[in-house]
Amino acid sequence: MIRCATVGLQDFFRSLLPKEEKLFDLLEQQAGIAHEAAQALASFKDGATVGEVGKRVQAQEHAGDKLVHEIEECLAKTYVTPIDREDIHSLSVQLDDVTDLINQAARACELTGVERPNSAMTEMMVVLVKCTAELMQALPMLRKRDYPGIFAAKARVRTLEKEGDRVHRSAISELFRTPEIDAKVLLREREILEDLENALDHCERVADSLATLAVKHG
Repeated sequence: MIRCATVGLQDFFRSLLPKEEKLFDLLEQQAGIAHEAAQALASFKDGATVGEVGKRVQAQEHAGDKLVHEIEECLAKTYVTPIDREDIHSLSVQLDDVTDLINQAARACELTGVERPNSAMTEMMVVLVKCTAELMQALPMLRKRDYPGIFAAKARVRTLEKEGDRVHRSAISELFRTPEIDAKVLLREREILEDLENALDHCERVADSLATLAVKHG
């Protein structure tokens, strides 16, 4: 009983201490970087060269890595976090994964010599921009405790991910059903399409994590 009372008092006094809002700032910046990376990748369909796209996306990937380190340092120095530190770290890693996968798709285009994205890649890039925009708008809702807004954003991301999945399945099926396609082209396009699909899947994971936090703190 004494131990329970002591723990309860500790929790009470912790709740009175000012919480480090900077962590929310950093998470929101990470979501913005993921969106900027998606926009940089999508510039490929608008006429940017594959080399230009690669440089723009990689710059965002480097910026994202710096934010991950900054969040880890901030967690190490902060006594009272706005939400559980494990949740902050997990969300940070998931957001960084989205940017990493966008960079992976850009690098695959550059390494395999794709001069222009095909129609399926273009569609998925557009969906990816929309998904990351939803995440960028949803992250501030966590700070504001706008949990209904988070659930609505999750539903929209899920719908977009399904749209991307449909495009991905159709494109992969067409690749394997086209008898005259060169094997190198097949492998190249499949790899890029799967990188884009993975990035979309990770967007949905971030949205799911935000929804879980809304349930936990709502």
